Amino acid sequence: MLNTELEIKNLSHYLSSSNSKNLVLKDIDLFIKQGELVGLLGPSGCGKTTLLRLIAGFDSPTQGTIKKNGQIISDGNYLLPPERRRIGMVFQDYALFPHLNVWENVCFGVAKKEQALRRAEWLLDLLGIDEYKNRYPHELSGGQSQRVALARALAPGTSLVLLDEPFCSLDVAVRSRLRSELSSVLRSCSASAILVTHDPHEALAICDRIAIMKNGVIQQYSNPSEIVSTPSNDFVATFVLQKNILPISFLNNLYSTVIGKLNLSENTLISRESVCIFDRKSVFIDYNSKGIFKVTAKEYRIDHFILTVTLEGFKIQVETDLNSVLNIGDMCNIKYLSGQEFLVLPEKIKSFF
Repeated sequence: MLNTELEIKNLSHYLSSSNSKNLVLKDIDLFIKQGELVGLLGPSGCGKTTLLRLIAGFDSPTQGTIKKNGQIISDGNYLLPPERRRIGMVFQDYALFPHLNVWENVCFGVAKKEQALRRAEWLLDLLGIDEYKNRYPHELSGGQSQRVALARALAPGTSLVLLDEPFCSLDVAVRSRLRSELSSVLRSCSASAILVTHDPHEALAICDRIAIMKNGVIQQYSNPSEIVSTPSNDFVATFVLQKNILPISFLNNLYSTVIGKLNLSENTLISRESVCIFDRKSVFIDYNSKGIFKVTAKEYRIDHFILTVTLEGFKIQVETDLNSVLNIGDMCNIKYLSGQEFLVLPEKIKSFF
């Protein structure tokens, strides 16, 4: 595959215990183009870090192949050692050597040649940590440590960097600043990267493409705009986009949900498992002491509230303005707002209420 940095084909992996085998990854197909920042997004335990370890060479896959620049680096019979893969790794805890200063950490494993040392100096300047080169890890802030870890991963001239939730322990302001700089740093180094995260906002904000994972299976691999406009299934819609989902029923020649009818003709063909997916802003909530829904949660979000309402196992989130009088425990009614878009999955039918 032309201009492909990494190619993964038919990859599956089991973790074996004394009496069983647990499937961690199943039939993973993934390719990363040169210069691309790809996100691995999913809940804890979905296999993201395991996939990263297989790419790095820390573990051998049970099945399938991993190629870098067209050359096999892992398959069922061969495992290229991590140190020969020219792949950089940035861990959650940064894993800096405590007995080495910043300069020594960045240059660790780098050939002590003039060109390599110039690259290390350039990286320190690029990442804004040149003034800290004589400090030790315990003398650095979290953001500074993260920059050092990234410089160390890029210093040997690696063309691929693996980032395992690198921003998770940073405060909001530092995390936002570093992730906004990541793409430009990678471009400056002509490097590709894989970013493991469980934060949908982070992945959508900075990644060129995102592989969304659940239970060791990739649910969708697309660019952010395609994921937002056309989620592949209800898991993607809820986990990534925080959409509401309701089952659809067909009664009296009308398609409807528990909060109203849908603008679908009776000739529309959908399955019994089809669901209606819609945004928090697509519905209106009204206090009614005899209403059928109950407010079970209320979250303040600076310029609006998000209310969670329930009915017989159904849960819906509604965005309201700050003038809302509804509180936890209140009864209410909900209805769709005319003109708002909804999506029917798995058929991918788009329409308006």
